[in-house]
Amino acid sequence: MLTNSSLLANCSANASSTNSSIPPCPDYRATHRLHMVVYSLVLAAGLPLNALALWIFLRVLRVHSVVSVYMCNLAASDLLFTLSLPVRISYYALHYWPFPDLLCQTSGAIFQMNMYGSCIFLMLINLDRYAAIVHPLRLRHMRRSRVARRLCLGVWALILVFAVPAARVHRPSPCSYRGIEVRLCFESFSDELWKGRLLPLVLLAEALGFLLPLAAVLYSSGRVFWTLARPDATQSQRRRKTVRLLLANLVIFLLCFVPYNSTLAVYGLLRGNLVVASQEARDQVRGVLMVMVLLAGANCVLDPLVYYFSAEGFRNTLRGLGTPLQARTLATNGDRGASAERSSEAIHTTGVDATSQELLQPPKPRMPFTECPQDSTL
Repeated sequence: MLTNSSLLANCSANASSTNSSIPPCPDYRATHRLHMVVYSLVLAAGLPLNALALWIFLRVLRVHSVVSVYMCNLAASDLLFTLSLPVRISYYALHYWPFPDLLCQTSGAIFQMNMYGSCIFLMLINLDRYAAIVHPLRLRHMRRSRVARRLCLGVWALILVFAVPAARVHRPSPCSYRGIEVRLCFESFSDELWKGRLLPLVLLAEALGFLLPLAAVLYSSGRVFWTLARPDATQSQRRRKTVRLLLANLVIFLLCFVPYNSTLAVYGLLRGNLVVASQEARDQVRGVLMVMVLLAGANCVLDPLVYYFSAEGFRNTLRGLGTPLQARTLATNGDRGASAERSSEAIHTTGVDATSQELLQPPKPRMPFTECPQDSTL
């Protein structure tokens, strides 16, 4: 699992004789290599995508609309997780934990914060679309930016509260390799820990951070699809964007969160001896769990795709960033020097451009409850 040279070079200060109470190190090298490759790809793609998304929401769109508030917080959660990936990658490359214990606990807690925080923020996006389309008048008071910001603060407070016990259970666990004591992180939780506080914590986190958001996403999506499918429903481009947004959220839930949380619940029941199974069966479930956790971590790469395909202001901003500044300057000068016959045409074009640019602006103060007048047509 480890080479003598690497252990002597990096662990000589902590080397000690093997104690009979310290278990031998399990061979996780194949899993570590897989995690190192996948997390490296997630870091390479997720860091620039989420940093760019957060910059657009904060500096360009100003996060005044309700959906942009939720998406901005989702991007912040994903960016926080990607920033914690370098220490994970180092651990999987070395096969042991060389950093302080606090860094292991913090990294493990950030993973839990990102996963369950992402579930809740995606749920809030779905509920906002549900309120706008199914109950545009009854729930219009819930579709204010001030309410959205308070809800996001509540979400961060909730996941921070759960991060404290998550950090406590993520202390590195010692093991023995060729007579030398090393430490493992993110894995090798003892049976006593599972039977004690770990299993109740996992079940409570899954109930509040996964099952409740999943039920809300399924219900709100079903109601929205049913409402839009009625013959009297207005079929507009905004409605089609809403359908794409809800479908993207469903795909992220079903692809990233459902497999991992389902497998984690089964594995927790096995480790807590609530379900009797052989050691071979437990090892097989753990192997599946180690693959599913990679899907859960990949959500921070898929979320920016949701912003691009469903938020027109976000998409137009990216297109604007790709437009050369010189071309825009020449186009402006050409409009100023146009002839009298083309003046009316230029004015009309300017009006159309201004209309398209309104998609990047926050909602007008005189319409605080809905993002678009079509939201009330249902």
